[in-house]
Amino acid sequence: QVQLVESGGGLVQAGGSLRLSCAASGRTFSMYNMGWFRQAPGKEREFVAAINWIGISTYYADSVKGRSTISRDNAKNTVWLQMNSLKPEDTAVYYCAAEKSGSVWRIDDYDSWGQGTQVTVSS
Repeated sequence: QVQLVESGGGLVQAGGSLRLSCAASGRTFSMYNMGWFRQAPGKEREFVAAINWIGISTYYADSVKGRSTISRDNAKNTVWLQMNSLKPEDTAVYYCAAEKSGSVWRIDDYDSWGQGTQVTVSS
């Protein structure tokens, strides 16, 4: 497993942008596919975006497609989520997670999670 720490959340007005970061510890980061999930109050945690271990393939939920970009740098053990044109419905705690043997789309296949970072979008 890897240890993950998210940062970059905050309060932003609708239409604004944020860049979330996820720093991983350990020498096996490059073996993992990485994902971003979010959980709004009273709702289940949901998939946002993912990137494969080498950074070639990316995957997005329909709700953020075209507004968000996931990227990674294996030399820096870091994955980012750039979010633009933010909407109030993007308000949630955002989590980064790692998996290497399942599907990037399935939350249960992720075996390492960060503590989350709060994103609040005001209207």
